[in-house]
Amino acid sequence: MSYIKMVAPCLFGIEGIAANEFKRMGFEKVNADNGRVFLEGDEKLLIRANINSRFAERILIEAGRFEAYSFEELFEGVRNIAWENYIEREDAFPVSGKSISSVLTSIPDCQSIIKKAIVERLKTKYKTDWFEETGTEYKIKFLIIKNSVLVMIDTSGEGLHKRGYRKNSAEAPIKETLAAAIADTARIFPDTELYDPFCGSGTILIESALIATKTAPGLLRNFAAENFPMFGQKIWQEERARARDLIVRDVDFTAVGSDIDDNAVRLTLENAKKAGVAKYIKAVKKDIRDYEPVRHRMTLITNPPYGERLLDIKAAEELYKIMGEKFIMGDGQKYNVISSDDEFEKFYGREADKRRKLYNGMLKCQLYMYFRKEAI
Repeated sequence: MSYIKMVAPCLFGIEGIAANEFKRMGFEKVNADNGRVFLEGDEKLLIRANINSRFAERILIEAGRFEAYSFEELFEGVRNIAWENYIEREDAFPVSGKSISSVLTSIPDCQSIIKKAIVERLKTKYKTDWFEETGTEYKIKFLIIKNSVLVMIDTSGEGLHKRGYRKNSAEAPIKETLAAAIADTARIFPDTELYDPFCGSGTILIESALIATKTAPGLLRNFAAENFPMFGQKIWQEERARARDLIVRDVDFTAVGSDIDDNAVRLTLENAKKAGVAKYIKAVKKDIRDYEPVRHRMTLITNPPYGERLLDIKAAEELYKIMGEKFIMGDGQKYNVISSDDEFEKFYGREADKRRKLYNGMLKCQLYMYFRKEAI
Protein backbone atom coordinates (compact mmCIF):
# COMPACT_ATOMS: atom_id res chain seq x y z
CA MET A 1 0.00 0.00 0.00
CA SER A 2 1.18 3.52 -0.82
CA TYR A 3 2.22 6.11 1.72
CA ILE A 4 -0.08 9.13 2.11
CA LYS A 5 0.30 12.44 3.89
CA MET A 6 -3.00 13.63 5.39
CA VAL A 7 -4.47 16.67 7.10
CA ALA A 8 -7.36 16.41 9.56
CA PRO A 9 -8.95 19.80 10.35
CA CYS A 10 -10.68 19.96 13.73
CA LEU A 11 -12.30 22.51 16.01
CA PHE A 12 -9.88 24.71 17.94
CA GLY A 13 -9.23 23.32 21.40
CA ILE A 14 -9.59 19.62 20.59
CA GLU A 15 -6.46 19.05 18.47
CA GLY A 16 -4.80 17.00 21.24
CA ILE A 17 -7.89 14.83 21.72
CA ALA A 18 -8.04 14.19 17.97
CA ALA A 19 -4.32 13.39 17.79
CA ASN A 20 -4.59 10.80 20.57
CA GLU A 21 -7.53 9.20 18.78
CA PHE A 22 -5.50 8.85 15.56
CA LYS A 23 -2.67 7.20 17.50
CA ARG A 24 -5.16 4.67 18.89
CA MET A 25 -6.28 3.94 15.32
CA GLY A 26 -2.77 2.88 14.39
CA PHE A 27 -1.19 6.06 13.00
CA GLU A 28 2.46 6.32 14.02
CA LYS A 29 3.23 9.79 12.65
CA VAL A 30 0.81 12.29 14.20
CA ASN A 31 1.42 16.00 14.71
CA ALA A 32 -1.21 18.29 16.27
CA ASP A 33 -1.29 21.92 15.17
CA ASN A 34 -3.71 24.84 15.58
CA GLY A 35 -7.04 23.54 14.29
CA ARG A 36 -5.37 20.66 12.43
CA VAL A 37 -3.69 17.30 12.87
CA PHE A 38 -1.09 16.17 10.33
CA LEU A 39 -0.98 12.41 9.70
CA GLU A 40 0.98 9.91 7.67
CA GLY A 41 -0.20 6.42 6.79
CA ASP A 42 -1.53 4.11 4.08
CA GLU A 43 -4.90 3.79 2.33
CA LYS A 44 -6.28 1.54 5.05
CA LEU A 45 -5.57 4.13 7.75
CA LEU A 46 -7.09 6.91 5.64
CA ILE A 47 -10.30 4.91 5.31
CA ARG A 48 -10.19 3.95 8.99
CA ALA A 49 -9.86 7.62 9.95
CA ASN A 50 -12.94 8.59 7.94
CA ILE A 51 -15.10 5.85 9.45
CA ASN A 52 -13.86 6.10 13.03
CA SER A 53 -12.87 9.68 13.79
CA ARG A 54 -15.13 11.30 16.38
CA PHE A 55 -13.31 14.62 16.52
CA ALA A 56 -11.92 15.52 13.06
CA GLU A 57 -13.98 17.60 10.62
CA ARG A 58 -12.51 16.02 7.47
CA ILE A 59 -9.70 13.79 6.25
CA LEU A 60 -7.74 15.46 3.45
CA ILE A 61 -4.89 14.18 1.32
CA GLU A 62 -1.96 16.60 1.42
CA ALA A 63 -1.14 17.04 -2.28
CA GLY A 64 1.50 19.74 -1.85
CA ARG A 65 2.98 22.34 0.46
CA PHE A 66 5.07 25.38 -0.50
CA GLU A 67 5.45 29.13 0.05
CA ALA A 68 3.96 31.73 -2.27
CA TYR A 69 4.27 35.52 -2.13
CA SER A 70 2.91 36.11 -5.65
CA PHE A 71 0.35 34.59 -7.98
CA GLU A 72 3.21 33.37 -10.16
CA GLU A 73 4.67 31.41 -7.25
CA LEU A 74 1.22 30.04 -6.43
CA PHE A 75 0.75 28.91 -10.04
CA GLU A 76 4.15 27.21 -10.27
CA GLY A 77 3.80 25.55 -6.88
CA VAL A 78 0.47 24.00 -7.84
CA ARG A 79 1.61 23.03 -11.34
CA ASN A 80 4.57 21.13 -9.86
CA ILE A 81 2.21 18.77 -7.99
CA ALA A 82 1.71 15.37 -9.69
CA TRP A 83 -2.05 15.77 -10.17
CA GLU A 84 -2.09 12.93 -12.70
CA ASN A 85 -1.53 10.55 -9.77
CA TYR A 86 -5.03 11.44 -8.54
CA ILE A 87 -7.12 12.97 -11.36
CA GLU A 88 -8.04 11.10 -14.54
CA ARG A 89 -8.77 12.83 -17.83
CA GLU A 90 -12.59 12.90 -17.35
CA ASP A 91 -12.62 13.77 -13.64
CA ALA A 92 -13.96 16.96 -12.02
CA PHE A 93 -11.80 19.06 -9.71
CA PRO A 94 -13.57 22.10 -8.19
CA VAL A 95 -11.35 24.39 -6.09
CA SER A 96 -12.16 26.21 -2.83
CA GLY A 97 -10.22 27.49 0.14
CA LYS A 98 -9.14 30.38 2.32
CA SER A 99 -6.23 32.74 2.90
CA ILE A 100 -5.22 34.07 6.32
CA SER A 101 -2.56 36.70 7.10
CA SER A 102 -0.99 36.32 3.66
CA VAL A 103 0.05 38.50 0.74
CA LEU A 104 -2.41 36.67 -1.52
CA THR A 105 -5.74 37.81 -0.11
CA SER A 106 -8.17 37.41 -3.03
CA ILE A 107 -9.88 34.02 -2.71
CA PRO A 108 -11.47 34.12 -6.20
CA ASP A 109 -8.08 34.89 -7.77
CA CYS A 110 -6.40 32.09 -5.80
CA GLN A 111 -9.13 29.66 -6.86
CA SER A 112 -8.79 30.65 -10.50
CA ILE A 113 -4.99 30.38 -10.51
CA ILE A 114 -4.96 27.01 -8.73
CA LYS A 115 -7.57 25.65 -11.15
CA LYS A 116 -5.58 26.93 -14.13
CA ALA A 117 -2.34 25.42 -12.79
CA ILE A 118 -3.96 21.99 -12.38
CA VAL A 119 -5.39 22.21 -15.92
CA GLU A 120 -2.00 23.15 -17.37
CA ARG A 121 -0.37 20.20 -15.61
CA LEU A 122 -3.02 17.75 -16.81
CA LYS A 123 -3.03 19.17 -20.37
CA THR A 124 0.63 18.21 -20.65
CA LYS A 125 0.11 14.74 -19.16
CA TYR A 126 -3.06 13.81 -21.09
CA LYS A 127 -2.23 15.65 -24.35
CA THR A 128 -5.56 17.47 -24.48
CA ASP A 129 -6.81 21.06 -24.29
CA TRP A 130 -10.28 20.28 -22.96
CA PHE A 131 -11.54 18.63 -19.75
CA GLU A 132 -15.25 17.82 -19.57
CA GLU A 133 -15.10 17.11 -15.82
CA THR A 134 -17.93 14.56 -15.95
CA GLY A 135 -16.16 11.79 -14.03
CA THR A 136 -15.24 11.31 -10.38
CA GLU A 137 -15.19 14.53 -8.37
CA TYR A 138 -12.01 15.46 -6.47
CA LYS A 139 -12.65 18.52 -4.35
CA ILE A 140 -9.43 20.55 -4.14
CA LYS A 141 -9.00 22.56 -0.93
CA PHE A 142 -6.33 25.18 -0.33
CA LEU A 143 -5.24 26.95 2.83
CA ILE A 144 -2.78 29.83 2.79
CA ILE A 145 -1.53 30.90 6.23
CA LYS A 146 1.27 33.48 6.48
CA ASN A 147 2.17 32.81 2.83
CA SER A 148 2.54 29.06 3.40
CA VAL A 149 0.32 27.20 0.93
CA LEU A 150 -1.27 23.84 1.68
CA VAL A 151 -3.10 22.17 -1.22
CA MET A 152 -5.31 19.19 -0.39
CA ILE A 153 -7.87 16.71 -1.76
CA ASP A 154 -11.01 16.08 0.28
CA THR A 155 -11.70 12.39 0.93
CA SER A 156 -14.67 12.85 3.27
CA GLY A 157 -17.27 14.69 1.23
CA GLU A 158 -19.69 16.05 3.80
CA GLY A 159 -18.02 17.08 7.05
CA LEU A 160 -17.36 14.19 9.42
CA HIS A 161 -19.59 15.84 12.04
CA LYS A 162 -22.50 14.76 9.82
CA ARG A 163 -22.83 11.24 11.20
CA GLY A 164 -26.07 10.43 9.42
CA TYR A 165 -28.40 10.26 12.43
CA ARG A 166 -29.34 13.92 12.83
CA LYS A 167 -31.49 14.90 9.85
CA ASN A 168 -33.33 17.41 12.00
CA SER A 169 -32.17 19.32 15.04
CA ALA A 170 -33.44 21.62 17.73
CA GLU A 171 -32.53 25.30 17.73
CA ALA A 172 -28.78 26.12 17.94
CA PRO A 173 -27.50 22.52 18.13
CA ILE A 174 -24.04 21.63 19.38
CA LYS A 175 -21.77 20.17 16.72
CA GLU A 176 -21.39 16.37 16.91
CA THR A 177 -17.58 16.57 16.94
CA LEU A 178 -17.64 19.04 19.84
CA ALA A 179 -20.19 16.95 21.75
CA ALA A 180 -17.93 13.90 21.33
CA ALA A 181 -14.89 15.87 22.53
CA ILE A 182 -16.75 17.05 25.64
CA ALA A 183 -17.92 13.51 26.36
CA ASP A 184 -14.34 12.27 25.97
CA THR A 185 -13.07 15.01 28.31
CA ALA A 186 -15.78 14.18 30.85
CA ARG A 187 -14.66 10.53 30.73
CA ILE A 188 -17.60 8.50 29.50
CA PHE A 189 -17.27 4.80 30.37
CA PRO A 190 -19.36 1.69 29.50
CA ASP A 191 -21.05 1.92 32.92
CA THR A 192 -21.58 5.71 33.05
CA GLU A 193 -24.94 7.10 34.13
CA LEU A 194 -25.34 10.27 32.08
CA TYR A 195 -27.83 13.13 32.30
CA ASP A 196 -28.40 16.20 30.10
CA PRO A 197 -31.10 18.61 31.36
CA PHE A 198 -31.04 20.67 28.12
CA CYS A 199 -30.85 17.79 25.66
CA GLY A 200 -31.97 19.64 22.50
CA SER A 201 -31.81 17.10 19.68
CA GLY A 202 -29.89 14.61 21.83
CA THR A 203 -26.42 15.10 20.38
CA ILE A 204 -24.49 14.91 23.67
CA LEU A 205 -26.42 11.81 24.77
CA ILE A 206 -25.97 10.06 21.42
CA GLU A 207 -22.25 10.85 21.05
CA SER A 208 -21.71 9.62 24.60
CA ALA A 209 -23.55 6.37 23.85
CA LEU A 210 -21.41 5.86 20.74
CA ILE A 211 -18.29 6.30 22.88
CA ALA A 212 -19.56 3.97 25.61
CA THR A 213 -20.32 1.22 23.09
CA LYS A 214 -17.20 1.90 20.97
CA THR A 215 -19.41 2.46 17.93
CA ALA A 216 -17.66 4.18 15.02
CA PRO A 217 -19.47 7.46 14.22
CA GLY A 218 -19.14 7.01 10.44
CA LEU A 219 -20.84 3.64 10.06
CA LEU A 220 -24.13 5.19 8.89
CA ARG A 221 -22.73 7.36 6.08
CA ASN A 222 -20.71 7.39 2.87
CA PHE A 223 -17.55 9.24 1.90
CA ALA A 224 -16.26 10.98 -1.21
CA ALA A 225 -13.21 8.69 -1.44
CA GLU A 226 -15.45 5.64 -1.93
CA ASN A 227 -15.62 6.83 -5.54
CA PHE A 228 -11.84 7.19 -5.90
CA PRO A 229 -10.44 4.34 -8.06
CA MET A 230 -7.21 4.40 -6.06
CA PHE A 231 -9.09 2.98 -3.03
CA GLY A 232 -10.61 -0.42 -3.73
CA GLN A 233 -14.04 -1.28 -2.34
CA LYS A 234 -12.53 -4.26 -0.54
CA ILE A 235 -10.64 -2.00 1.88
CA TRP A 236 -13.82 -0.07 2.67
CA GLN A 237 -15.65 -3.34 3.33
CA GLU A 238 -12.84 -4.60 5.56
CA GLU A 239 -12.67 -1.38 7.58
CA ARG A 240 -16.43 -1.25 8.06
CA ALA A 241 -16.38 -4.89 9.19
CA ARG A 242 -13.53 -4.07 11.59
CA ALA A 243 -15.51 -1.15 13.02
CA ARG A 244 -18.61 -3.30 13.51
CA ASP A 245 -16.55 -5.99 15.27
CA LEU A 246 -15.30 -3.40 17.78
CA ILE A 247 -18.80 -2.48 18.96
CA VAL A 248 -19.51 -3.51 22.56
CA ARG A 249 -23.25 -3.99 23.05
CA ASP A 250 -23.28 -5.48 26.55
CA VAL A 251 -22.74 -2.26 28.53
CA ASP A 252 -24.40 -0.73 31.58
CA PHE A 253 -24.37 2.76 30.06
CA THR A 254 -27.57 4.75 30.53
CA ALA A 255 -28.39 8.27 29.38
CA VAL A 256 -31.37 10.44 30.27
CA GLY A 257 -32.16 13.73 28.61
CA SER A 258 -34.77 16.30 29.47
CA ASP A 259 -35.90 19.53 27.88
CA ILE A 260 -38.71 22.02 28.32
CA ASP A 261 -39.53 21.67 24.61
CA ASP A 262 -41.69 18.74 23.47
CA ASN A 263 -40.11 18.89 20.02
CA ALA A 264 -36.62 18.51 21.49
CA VAL A 265 -37.66 15.39 23.39
CA ARG A 266 -39.16 13.91 20.22
CA LEU A 267 -36.05 14.71 18.18
CA THR A 268 -33.77 13.17 20.81
CA LEU A 269 -35.64 9.87 20.72
CA GLU A 270 -35.84 9.87 16.90
CA ASN A 271 -32.14 10.62 16.48
CA ALA A 272 -31.14 8.02 19.08
CA LYS A 273 -33.09 5.43 17.10
CA LYS A 274 -31.40 6.46 13.83
CA ALA A 275 -28.00 6.24 15.53
CA GLY A 276 -28.73 2.71 16.77
CA VAL A 277 -28.42 3.63 20.46
CA ALA A 278 -32.11 4.01 21.41
CA LYS A 279 -31.87 1.22 24.02
CA TYR A 280 -29.47 3.32 26.09
CA ILE A 281 -31.29 6.66 25.91
CA LYS A 282 -34.45 8.06 27.48
CA ALA A 283 -35.85 11.56 27.15
CA VAL A 284 -38.62 13.36 29.02
CA LYS A 285 -40.13 16.83 29.15
CA LYS A 286 -38.90 18.63 32.26
CA ASP A 287 -38.01 22.14 33.37
CA ILE A 288 -34.59 22.62 34.98
CA ARG A 289 -36.45 24.03 37.99
CA ASP A 290 -37.83 20.54 38.60
CA TYR A 291 -34.41 18.87 38.56
CA GLU A 292 -33.90 16.70 41.63
CA PRO A 293 -30.29 16.43 42.86
CA VAL A 294 -28.89 12.90 42.98
CA ARG A 295 -26.68 11.40 45.69
CA HIS A 296 -24.99 8.65 43.68
CA ARG A 297 -22.27 8.47 41.03
CA MET A 298 -23.48 10.33 37.95
CA THR A 299 -22.10 12.42 35.10
CA LEU A 300 -23.96 15.45 33.81
CA ILE A 301 -22.99 17.08 30.50
CA THR A 302 -25.03 19.92 29.07
CA ASN A 303 -25.10 22.80 26.62
CA PRO A 304 -27.58 25.20 28.26
CA PRO A 305 -29.36 27.90 26.23
CA TYR A 306 -27.00 30.85 26.61
CA GLY A 307 -27.56 34.40 25.43
CA GLU A 308 -26.88 33.84 21.73
CA ARG A 309 -29.65 31.23 21.60
CA LEU A 310 -32.20 32.84 23.94
CA LEU A 311 -31.58 36.40 22.76
CA ASP A 312 -32.00 37.23 26.45
CA ILE A 313 -28.80 37.12 28.48
CA LYS A 314 -30.63 37.79 31.76
CA ALA A 315 -32.77 34.69 31.23
CA ALA A 316 -29.65 32.64 30.55
CA GLU A 317 -27.97 33.91 33.70
CA GLU A 318 -31.07 33.04 35.70
CA LEU A 319 -30.72 29.47 34.38
CA TYR A 320 -27.09 29.40 35.53
CA LYS A 321 -28.18 30.42 39.02
CA ILE A 322 -30.78 27.65 39.13
CA MET A 323 -28.20 25.12 37.93
CA GLY A 324 -25.78 26.18 40.67
CA GLU A 325 -28.47 25.58 43.26
CA LYS A 326 -29.59 22.24 41.82
CA PHE A 327 -26.22 20.68 40.92
CA ILE A 328 -25.09 19.61 44.38
CA MET A 329 -21.68 17.96 44.75
CA GLY A 330 -21.56 14.75 46.74
CA ASP A 331 -19.84 11.43 46.18
CA GLY A 332 -19.19 10.78 42.53
CA GLN A 333 -21.23 13.51 40.85
CA LYS A 334 -19.57 15.28 37.93
CA TYR A 335 -21.04 18.31 36.20
CA ASN A 336 -19.79 19.56 32.81
CA VAL A 337 -21.34 22.71 31.38
CA ILE A 338 -20.33 24.47 28.15
CA SER A 339 -21.08 28.17 27.89
CA SER A 340 -19.90 31.25 25.98
CA ASP A 341 -20.76 33.53 28.91
CA ASP A 342 -17.52 34.72 30.56
CA GLU A 343 -19.46 35.35 33.76
CA PHE A 344 -20.96 31.86 33.97
CA GLU A 345 -19.22 31.03 37.27
CA LYS A 346 -20.44 34.26 38.87
CA PHE A 347 -24.07 33.36 38.29
CA TYR A 348 -23.56 29.63 38.86
CA GLY A 349 -22.20 30.56 42.30
CA ARG A 350 -18.99 28.55 42.26
CA GLU A 351 -15.68 28.51 40.42
CA ALA A 352 -15.11 25.47 38.23
CA ASP A 353 -12.64 22.83 39.38
CA LYS A 354 -11.27 22.88 35.83
CA ARG A 355 -11.91 24.84 32.63
CA ARG A 356 -11.19 24.06 29.01
CA LYS A 357 -11.35 26.49 26.06
CA LEU A 358 -13.41 25.16 23.17
CA TYR A 359 -15.17 26.49 20.09
CA ASN A 360 -18.75 25.69 19.07
CA GLY A 361 -18.33 26.57 15.40
CA MET A 362 -16.83 30.08 15.55
CA LEU A 363 -18.27 30.77 18.99
CA LYS A 364 -15.63 30.82 21.73
CA CYS A 365 -16.77 28.82 24.77
CA GLN A 366 -15.51 27.36 28.01
CA LEU A 367 -16.19 23.90 29.35
CA TYR A 368 -16.74 24.34 33.09
CA MET A 369 -16.01 21.12 34.96
CA TYR A 370 -17.13 20.42 38.54
CA PHE A 371 -16.07 17.19 40.22
CA ARG A 372 -14.68 17.97 43.69
CA LYS A 373 -16.86 17.40 46.73
CA GLU A 374 -17.97 20.64 48.35
CA ALA A 375 -16.39 21.50 51.68
CA ILE A 376 -18.75 21.25 54.64
